[in-house]
Amino acid sequence: MGGPLIMEGTFVRDGVALNYRIDKADPAAPWLVFGNSLMTDLSIWDEQVAALASAWNILRYDQRGHGQSGVPVAALDIPTLAEDLLALIDFVGIERCTYVGLSMGVPTGLAAFGTRPELFERLVLVDGQARSAATGLAFWEERIAFAREHGMAALAEQTMKRWLRPKRYDSQQAERLQDMIAATQLEGFVACASALREYDQSAVLPQLDIPVRLIAGAEDGAMPATMKAIAGQIADAAFEALPDAGHVPNFEKPAEFNAALAAALR
Repeated sequence: MGGPLIMEGTFVRDGVALNYRIDKADPAAPWLVFGNSLMTDLSIWDEQVAALASAWNILRYDQRGHGQSGVPVAALDIPTLAEDLLALIDFVGIERCTYVGLSMGVPTGLAAFGTRPELFERLVLVDGQARSAATGLAFWEERIAFAREHGMAALAEQTMKRWLRPKRYDSQQAERLQDMIAATQLEGFVACASALREYDQSAVLPQLDIPVRLIAGAEDGAMPATMKAIAGQIADAAFEALPDAGHVPNFEKPAEFNAALAAALR
């Protein structure tokens, strides 16, 4: 028996091409859909796909302005990113899925559920928030200004050190993450960072009538406490903090994350 059937392509919505990849195990297998964070591409999920592609059909994609997807010409908002997700799910022909969203992928997934709840049987939310922090506007405007002045390579170095634990700064893992961030086109970063300045999907939380599992790197600042509080607003929710991990635990600690994800999918 061979491995999963791999398909890659682009889907155009509102004039912007969205790059996607499908790892298809079996027509009868359930679907997993992955949504990436700001400044990463679909390869951020490589370790999860390697672990799950034999039993799941998997769709992952590059959000607008990231990876091989097209670059938007103006600032974005979370509802637009959610509509991209929904349109791609429809394009692939997925009737129901488990959605796993990382960071920016969290409000994207919440907004998508708020619009089309029938598409989702489970959400797994990773290191993300239902609404922007009070400091979000100032933080993202400063990051945008820094990127415009110094370039994405400089932003990538700073971001890698914010996302990973210090003992990994000189690792091949850190180099790979930094290269991924640096490869993000400036205007793609600006458009999506603009969506994160001020957003609020918290009204969706009490509407969630499906299992929701929340995972955060234990060393990701206030994020674990924030996500634990989110879990308290959802009827069927559980939260787990992964030790020795920061903002991208699926990338930084893949074995531990995969164990938590496997438990969430059972």
